[in-house]
Amino acid sequence: MSDIILGIESSCDDTSAAVIRDGYLLSNVIASQAVHESFGGVVPELASRAHELNIVPVVSEALSRAGVKAEDLTAIAFTRGPGLLGSLLVGTSFAKALAVSLDIPLVMVNHLQGHVLAGFVKEYGKENRQPSFPYLCLLVSGGNSQIVRVNSPLEFEILGQTIDDAVGEAFDKCSKMMGLGYPGGPIIDRLAAKGDPLRFKFAKPHIPDLDYSFSGIKTSLLYFVRDEMAKDPDFMEKNKEDICASFQKTLIDILMDKLVKASKQTGIKEIAIGGGVSANSGLRRRVEDEGRRRRWNTYLPELKFTTDNAAMIAIAGYYHYLAGERCPLDVAPVSRIADF
Repeated sequence: MSDIILGIESSCDDTSAAVIRDGYLLSNVIASQAVHESFGGVVPELASRAHELNIVPVVSEALSRAGVKAEDLTAIAFTRGPGLLGSLLVGTSFAKALAVSLDIPLVMVNHLQGHVLAGFVKEYGKENRQPSFPYLCLLVSGGNSQIVRVNSPLEFEILGQTIDDAVGEAFDKCSKMMGLGYPGGPIIDRLAAKGDPLRFKFAKPHIPDLDYSFSGIKTSLLYFVRDEMAKDPDFMEKNKEDICASFQKTLIDILMDKLVKASKQTGIKEIAIGGGVSANSGLRRRVEDEGRRRRWNTYLPELKFTTDNAAMIAIAGYYHYLAGERCPLDVAPVSRIADF
């Protein structure tokens, strides 16, 4: 008998539902929230209200596209955290109510684990390359920058992580500061493709071991642009492609230096990336280039699985379900990873 899992993701500003059967994706529906763009970032209250409006039609559409009925579901997996508490509460409450009405198990998923396992979502008619265990995952998003040793689908070890801002925050905040717009990652990536990454130099942090720091380069860019515009008010407009290219290269250098170090220390050559920033074209090229140079086996997620999506929650939930894990109905969402 097949195991059919419904995944629900509502950790930030995307409402998503997905259905998988025995690890194969049947549907993955995402409703984004454009309302935040004018604010230059996600407004938590607006996000939770939008989730309330989106959750029912998104889940209904996911079931319809998958060609299954709610009664066919084996279990429901949902994101418990980390994320915006109000947004998580919408997804958690809906998942509980649906599980009770169908009398099926509930499985909670760590949002970050979903990103790490996004590469294990299988699709019919595709090659479906997957890393062998153990492997290293460079997890990079708006809220997290980590190097994770993945020993099995349910066994993780964080080898290093940011001590301040995440790399996605650096992209977004610096884009906003330079007047380029939100979300900053795709905008800077697009402009960087037209610029000279060697034109400007930005200082890199010296953080011990495998931890990261991105607050310093953010401050460095701020003062650099401010000082240059004091001399030439049009400096930013004239040089934005080169600034973005140089800034992006510095961020990627910081990420890759520690990833290379982690591979050397552990001897692991199975390398994957995940999270929203794994969609960055410069980072994807660099990982592949380093892979060829260092004889890594590299695994890049499809772009549709880089941002927040329920397919990754469904696949993580699938492994938890197979392991016999079940979630009590009194579980509460958590905003911080430390509380998970």
